[in-house]
Amino acid sequence: MNHVLTAAVAGCGSRGQDTYAKIIMTMPEKVKIVAAADINPEKLAGMRKLTGIPESACYASAEEMLAQPKLADIMLICTPDRCHYLQAKEALLKDYDLLLEKPIAPFADQCVELRDIALARGRKVAVCHVLRYTPFYQKIRQLLESGVIGRTVSIQAIEQVCYWHQAHSFVRGNWRSEGLSSCMILQKCCHDMDIFLWLTGKRCRRVSSFGGLSLFRPENAPEGSAERCVDCAAAESCPYNAVRFYLDEYRRAGDDWPQNVVAFEPTEEKLMAALKDGPYGRCVYRCDNDVVDHQAVNLELEDGATVNFTMTAFTAHGGRVLRVGGTMGELYCDMKANIIKVMPYGKPDEIIDVRKLADDFSGHGGGDARLLREFIDLARGEIGVSGTMTSIDRSVESHLVALAAEESRKNGGCAVEL
Repeated sequence: MNHVLTAAVAGCGSRGQDTYAKIIMTMPEKVKIVAAADINPEKLAGMRKLTGIPESACYASAEEMLAQPKLADIMLICTPDRCHYLQAKEALLKDYDLLLEKPIAPFADQCVELRDIALARGRKVAVCHVLRYTPFYQKIRQLLESGVIGRTVSIQAIEQVCYWHQAHSFVRGNWRSEGLSSCMILQKCCHDMDIFLWLTGKRCRRVSSFGGLSLFRPENAPEGSAERCVDCAAAESCPYNAVRFYLDEYRRAGDDWPQNVVAFEPTEEKLMAALKDGPYGRCVYRCDNDVVDHQAVNLELEDGATVNFTMTAFTAHGGRVLRVGGTMGELYCDMKANIIKVMPYGKPDEIIDVRKLADDFSGHGGGDARLLREFIDLARGEIGVSGTMTSIDRSVESHLVALAAEESRKNGGCAVEL
């Protein structure tokens, strides 16, 4: 395909504008944004400024944009979780190819329906499981396929959400409530479920899970604390003090994430105004959150291999750590440090510094840009579906595993057959 691909963007927030649109602007020879939609006029104006699209190509909602005749070759759906199903369905019926933010949808039947529509209509749908595209996980898969540790028998993994990320996204933020978004093990950790299946090349047979919301409740609020951090007598000693955290981050990193979520194109003044009135200035013990702050999941794979996974808010720093036990050796993998230790039984250990394998580790460890570029090449007909691409038919199983884990958690940890 020689012509420039056209793109419409549904959702002009952190993912749609600050991540994908900015990457697209570096690829003018391949793709051009021609339409965008967002319910926030300020963000929509930001997209106009970034891309140069005319006001007539800007829409006050994804639904308004989807009501038009087909506007572009592809659509990027970067809206809140609960919007994905209906918006993706309408886009597929209009024959857009889709880059679809995870999760596909919050319910299993909706995920399966979207998969079936995409396959029936021959549409290309990539789900944003960005971890597959990182040099870190691609190297782990290469090592496993090489047989250096033999057959994989067990995996132990932890996602260290980090105390401040939990407070930002899952207590004060957009994913604080299952009813507003989806259960946390799906929203946050369908990444991880997908990675386990992709790394091993195996299907999941059964799942069990335990966990809950332990800390972020009104009864745990410090004595003397207030509804908002700007008015709080306990702010000085509280690690979740929003004023200190966001202003420190702004002074350290400028208008980057997460402060650009609190206020669009943030300044110190705009941040303080948002913390006085907006959701991110609320006391973490007095929010309307209901998603878990810790959860453990056990997977039994089809050949009897097991995965033990923990997602927890109670870590000082973020990042994923993975141990893979095989019949001939072991891998220890630290994504934050970008280090993989290969430990064959009876032989010297080898340490692989993943930072030497690539130049770009921005955006989910380098995954964001690689995902988008591969999807653009796929939509242009320049490549077929690769072993990395998270097409919707491959992605659905990770969602079903996560939803089975949540079913198990809500039913006392009983095993759920897949």
